[in-house]
Amino acid sequence: MNILLWHVHGSWTTAFVQGPHTYLVPVTPDRGPDGLGRAQTFSWPDSVREVSPGELARTPVDLVVLQRPHEEELARSWLGRRPGRDVPAVYLEHNAPDGDVPATRHPCADRDDLVLVHVTHFNRLFWDGGRTRTEVIEHGIVDPGHLYTGRLPRAAVVVNEPVRRGRYTGTDLLPALAQAAPLDVFGMRTEGLAAHLGLAAERCTSHELAQRQLHAAMAQRRLYLHPVRWTSLGLSLLEAMHLGMPVVALATTEAVEAVPPGAGVLSTRPEVLARAARHYLEDPRAAAEDGARARQAALERYGLKRFLDDWERLMTEVRS
Repeated sequence: MNILLWHVHGSWTTAFVQGPHTYLVPVTPDRGPDGLGRAQTFSWPDSVREVSPGELARTPVDLVVLQRPHEEELARSWLGRRPGRDVPAVYLEHNAPDGDVPATRHPCADRDDLVLVHVTHFNRLFWDGGRTRTEVIEHGIVDPGHLYTGRLPRAAVVVNEPVRRGRYTGTDLLPALAQAAPLDVFGMRTEGLAAHLGLAAERCTSHELAQRQLHAAMAQRRLYLHPVRWTSLGLSLLEAMHLGMPVVALATTEAVEAVPPGAGVLSTRPEVLARAARHYLEDPRAAAEDGARARQAALERYGLKRFLDDWERLMTEVRS
């Protein structure tokens, strides 16, 4: 099967393209948002092929995976076919709703020509999809292995653009949490975060690493801290669990489903999270034991085989 999808979410796509199909990823000369092509920092198989807009008109496509509202018009223009009408289509929604929550209408609400797929049950609950057929296919992770050592008494935080995203990602909570455990913040556009928060460099350091380096660096930290208020379930949290890291997280969105008892500490009270972080710093054995349980839970619920099997079932139904 030839599947057309845009390179929008590198971590999610890395799992999706492990399936048995050919994955057509648009590429444009500027490699802008609508034509990034193959990932540069993730490991993708040879079955992921870059195609230009001009090539798509003469390329067989069996399924279109839409991920942003404007991609429907791009597909219509570049393919010369209408997604959902002339070629089967699904719309994959990565994000929790924004705006008039919980009354936010999804752009694909009340459609009868495609399936709306959410990555978490929380997202399905909060988006108003109207009469559109809606499915949930939870995340799957390419297992990085049980790399945890926890040798550094610091907390790993993974977030992109923490200054711009502010309260959404819990950036405002970091100064108090940094007093409980020094933070290593990994992600894009994290430079200058310590100064922005008024923190000394030793309490908050920023790192921008390629994915292949990120997992090893995370696994050296004693715990994974997830202060996110309002986003979809961060794949970095699931990756941390796969690595064998204990999780300290705000009990918001899908985190309460993803992190079971014994795998870490979840609370809506930042002071509880601070106490949990201090506990793991002071008791490496407890951190390792909870991290091992986190890994087992993640393998069982967010394993790659289940993820690919779920997608294979849905894609077969959509094309029948």
